[in-house]
Amino acid sequence: MYADDAWHTEREELLGRRISELGLSLRGSRLELLVEQLHQELRSRGIAFMPPAYLTDQWGCPDGTPIIGVPFYLADARLERIEAEMSGAVEGDVESMRYLRHEAGHALNYALRLYDDPEWQVQFGRFDAPYADRYEPDPFSRAYVRHILGWYAQKHPDEDFAETFAVWLTPGFDWREEYANWPVLAKLEYVDRVMAARGAESPTVPEPAEDDLPVEAMGYTLLEHYDADPERLPAGDERHFDSDLRRIFASAADAPECEEASLFLRRHTTEMMSRLGYWTGEPPTVIRSVLDLLARRASTMGLRASGLEASTLVELTAFMTTVLMHHRHTQLSSARQ
Repeated sequence: MYADDAWHTEREELLGRRISELGLSLRGSRLELLVEQLHQELRSRGIAFMPPAYLTDQWGCPDGTPIIGVPFYLADARLERIEAEMSGAVEGDVESMRYLRHEAGHALNYALRLYDDPEWQVQFGRFDAPYADRYEPDPFSRAYVRHILGWYAQKHPDEDFAETFAVWLTPGFDWREEYANWPVLAKLEYVDRVMAARGAESPTVPEPAEDDLPVEAMGYTLLEHYDADPERLPAGDERHFDSDLRRIFASAADAPECEEASLFLRRHTTEMMSRLGYWTGEPPTVIRSVLDLLARRASTMGLRASGLEASTLVELTAFMTTVLMHHRHTQLSSARQ
């Protein structure tokens, strides 16, 4: 109990502090070792350009600049714990390396202006194609690699190249065998050729500008970071999913000795946010808003988790996936109108 109380006090203090004043740095963190691992992987492939990394609010290469932005919370174990509580999960070393290889693909693309190459455009498409946060992937397509976030390579030609590069770069991964007889193999062969031809080039790299939001420019509090314009499911009337909850859970009269359904939902929130976020691609705030709504209604209705835990989780996950994907489809339809 003392440890929990001490963490609650420290957590509240951290949430009230400006991120720029937390003294965060890549140096001395596990991120520093991961960035060095990335550079070693690039050197092993004969690539001279070593994309520098800096702390910011999320993964990315800012506005076509060949520098890698890394989430600030990965530089501090306490902030990682808060991120896991807020978003349902935090990147471990393996997942962080996947993101670093992906962002290195962006950085090489921008630094060498590979997107100007006519063959790049044949393989990946128009670099200046419209970019949308939500997209409709084809799970059965064999024209794209699979690396992060389900079918992320299908989001945009720039992401397609970055994902293809990341697969090509991954140590010990036999991409020729893995993607044999798939159309995407032509993209991987292109990356292999272009890196052999141009990997030795050493372009100039700018320092992160204030618009790129280095951690030193993040003059807002940690709580403001998590509360900034959160996207939630527009459920409207909170009774909307009551009939679904009655199907998944039991009434208090039928299962008076069983765990309260609201506690069951709270207990599995972190796991479900992580898994649903990966497979649906929906942001943590949307997923948490659904889970919070279900937990509130389950509590109000006095429902109980009466079945086998694994079976209940399967049905709950299937239900939530359906709701989230319908939400995604609705958002996409609205954007097209």
